[in-house]
Amino acid sequence: MADIFGPGGVLSKRHPGYEFRRSQLEMAELIDNAFLKHQHALIEAGTGTGKTLAYLIPAIQSGRRVVISTATKSLQEQLFNKDVPFLQKYFAPDLKVALMKGRNNFLCRQKVHLMEGQPVLKGMDEIDWFSQIRDWEKLTETGDRAELTFLPDDSELWNRIDARSDTCTSQKCPEFANCFITGMHQRAQEADLIIVNHHLFFADLAIRQDDFGSILPEYAAVIFDEAHEIEDVASDYFGRAVSSYKLDELARDAEQTLRLLQVSAPTVRRSVTQLRERAHGFFDAFPAREGRYPFEPSERAGFLEQNREAYDSLAMGLKRIEIELAALTAKPDEVINIARRAADVRRELAFLLESDEHNYVYWFERRGKGVFLAATPIDVSEILREKLFDQFDTVVLTSATLAVAGHFDFLKQRLGLQAVTERVLPHEFDFREQALLYLPEALPDVRHASFPTHAAEEIARLLEITEGRAFCLFTSYVQMRDAFERVRSKVGFPLLLQGTAPRSVLLERFKTTPNAVLFATASFWQGVDVPGEQLSCVIIDRLPFAVPSDPIVAARVRALKEDGRDAFAEYQVPEAVLALKQGFGRLIRSRSDRGILAILDTRIQRMRYGKIFLESLPDYTTTQDLAVVARFMEKS
Repeated sequence: MADIFGPGGVLSKRHPGYEFRRSQLEMAELIDNAFLKHQHALIEAGTGTGKTLAYLIPAIQSGRRVVISTATKSLQEQLFNKDVPFLQKYFAPDLKVALMKGRNNFLCRQKVHLMEGQPVLKGMDEIDWFSQIRDWEKLTETGDRAELTFLPDDSELWNRIDARSDTCTSQKCPEFANCFITGMHQRAQEADLIIVNHHLFFADLAIRQDDFGSILPEYAAVIFDEAHEIEDVASDYFGRAVSSYKLDELARDAEQTLRLLQVSAPTVRRSVTQLRERAHGFFDAFPAREGRYPFEPSERAGFLEQNREAYDSLAMGLKRIEIELAALTAKPDEVINIARRAADVRRELAFLLESDEHNYVYWFERRGKGVFLAATPIDVSEILREKLFDQFDTVVLTSATLAVAGHFDFLKQRLGLQAVTERVLPHEFDFREQALLYLPEALPDVRHASFPTHAAEEIARLLEITEGRAFCLFTSYVQMRDAFERVRSKVGFPLLLQGTAPRSVLLERFKTTPNAVLFATASFWQGVDVPGEQLSCVIIDRLPFAVPSDPIVAARVRALKEDGRDAFAEYQVPEAVLALKQGFGRLIRSRSDRGILAILDTRIQRMRYGKIFLESLPDYTTTQDLAVVARFMEKS
């Protein structure tokens, strides 16, 4: 590794942006050693380490088939389109790499061919988009929606032509040999490295658990980038869920399948129309207020007592579609799939409404136009230990935010990780010079009624000093909107508000609008990269403790307390520490970046647990004086 990453090494001669990073070399050596000794490794590597090459090169050197799992599709594409070609050019010309995404990212050729010439498109936009997609289908090698820059994110057309497994007939499909999914799987079977995202990885792990086959081919080792997210993703995929969208999709797919295959089944069509009505009636019975709420046995018993007729009607509607589709004399495989899906949804609903397995927390959520019912494992550590860490002899977890107060006890306990090599690598940035942490002492407690007024005034003063160019990050939508309204009358900078446009659009506007200020919540705390002076300030209103009333948080806190443990110290504080590190991590993205970090929550100075937050952050220069903030910005 020293011959590759060290001064005068291979990278220095071949990488145009090379600069020696001691942490990068140490990380590569740790991972190389984990592969050689068949061990797990846990590595916190800050921004600027160069961690992608630090794990890709040892993975290639290992000679094993390695899965690289990232947090987002955009990071997958960066690895595949930028880092892999570099490695193939200079290190491993015969290296075979496959990029795998979820099936709904790919076009279904059979659906496109069936839709041609049929009156199923809605409006001139869909006609135009379909025409472009039909031409693209003949030229594209991947069928990946990411290539369709003209198609809006919320296009309903894509939902009718994607390659979801729900509507797939697999080898019985006339397009199977030419299918984009088939091609993706073939490339993965031949690959040395397979690049996936966490959602696809855990979807595969959950399927393997139930012996339903697999999505990924066999592999020998896994590297998780942005590994701080895997508990939440694993919880989703080892849980159970049904949503109003799932029922809408089932009804839409049933109608489209019958229409495209020209199956004459007027009785089934009427039953599908009834199913849609019954589903709307059932989901309308849930409270209209947005948010996530517990749905434990007592809540479910009360709900069923009041809405038994709507629930039974929906279950009977699903059963009727199963029976009527089964009774058709001509049953193409697509029709059999619809019947199977109706049965699956009926069973899931029964589990979510009537079961009482103690290792799950049951909840419902109204979000936008959708209602979601779910059962989430309270603790995934045993599942991950059994299905992941005991099955593979090398699992590497890395991220810029894994340690709390310099150690990994919290993460290891949450993930069920025992024997592991662990290291917090030194930072590559000079945080004392590049960043100033501002902790105002005059603000009231965040729980006091006067806090929003004083916080808005403090935000306005900071924005004047930094000339906008800031992220204002909040722990709730209510607090975000309230602060936005209070601040907008106090400053003249362009203010952007999360929710007023898609996330990608808002981020692009922020990058291209001089002196812009973005007010945002959790989704902007991580995975957002704005290098340079356009982002010169990150303001956080409160320590990001998870909402204690959230059903999943409450269940995990309760489980720890029942086990005689301190849930606040062992779970709630460490979770908040990692979230704060993610939020502050937006600011310093390169060695030339400078800026202000501000947290308006005085508990970080007053409460004993505040010390854990400060010990977990880089060694920033700290001040309580706005005049010092102003002088720091004058030097920028």
